Amino acid sequence: MNIKIIGSGSYIPSIEVKNENFNQHQFLTEECQEISDTNEVIIEKFKAITGIEARRYAESQFNTSDMGFMAAQEAIEQSGIDPETLDYIIFAHNFGDVKPGAIQSDMLPTLATRVKFKLKIKNPNCVAYDLLFGCPGWIEGILQARAFIMSGMAKRCLVIGAETLSRVVDVHDRDSMIYADGAGASVVEVSHDQTGLISYKSATYTFDEAYYLYFGNSYNKNLDPDVRYIKMHGRKIYEFALNQVPMAMKACLDQSGIDISQVKKVLIHQANEKMDEAIIHRFYKLHGQLPPKDIMPMSIHKLGNSSVATVPTLFDLLQKNQIKDHRLSKGDILIFASVGAGMNINAFVYRY
Repeated sequence: MNIKIIGSGSYIPSIEVKNENFNQHQFLTEECQEISDTNEVIIEKFKAITGIEARRYAESQFNTSDMGFMAAQEAIEQSGIDPETLDYIIFAHNFGDVKPGAIQSDMLPTLATRVKFKLKIKNPNCVAYDLLFGCPGWIEGILQARAFIMSGMAKRCLVIGAETLSRVVDVHDRDSMIYADGAGASVVEVSHDQTGLISYKSATYTFDEAYYLYFGNSYNKNLDPDVRYIKMHGRKIYEFALNQVPMAMKACLDQSGIDISQVKKVLIHQANEKMDEAIIHRFYKLHGQLPPKDIMPMSIHKLGNSSVATVPTLFDLLQKNQIKDHRLSKGDILIFASVGAGMNINAFVYRY
């Protein structure tokens, strides 16, 4: 017995924000000093490192739970199930619903509860809860769904990953250009054939790494000091990810008993193009190989980093043939992997 994804969906906001939209921003250092480079140079360096040309921001009328609901609707429709048969709804996010211009997040009731309400599910035995696990939240949600199903506690689960990072960024911080909004969702159920999740790895590093991502003040000291924004130690995260993610992926693949030559695609959290490429090269180097050219589909160039939503959105687009030069075939071996706030890392090997 195993679990497999029987339906997927995503919501990609319609508001496209291109790099040139940041030309008029006032970027400051942590010490509230003007950056010597022009915005054109800052943006050029940013694109060279991250690969991001544009990102999507949520429409003002939609919150994280709304986008999660729309992705969930699509996943349920593709799966062909009756939503009343869902045993769990697991909603992975970081900041809850943050309305435009608000200074507080809203998580009461939970976002999973809001999705269940919008889906009009009457079954009280469909348990809805939120999962806070940083960017790897959707993958962790899949692992939790597996635990429920394999233990007999559930037969079918809905796992959602969504975020509106555009509403918690400091516009005076260059890192704000990385972040985006979006949602992805998957319906998983028991599998009695050879398809589905084969092996997994999950870990949390906190001894030195707990606050690599954190909430902090704006770099503009004239703004309200009681309002916090997402902040990160980019270099430390880069080094941590490069050291730990390939090892987690290797441990996961070793556990599966599958040779690396059989891996067709690696779906990795869309955080930073150069970092993701370095992780893939390090992973293959651990096996004494170079990565194949078409091993890593990417969506970050046009969609940016939507945190929890990147991996399920990438999977949804990939299986719907919407990622250029990438296709999936039945029986393909995939590796899903992510890294993020916590610092958390996880991965799983999957037969499509």
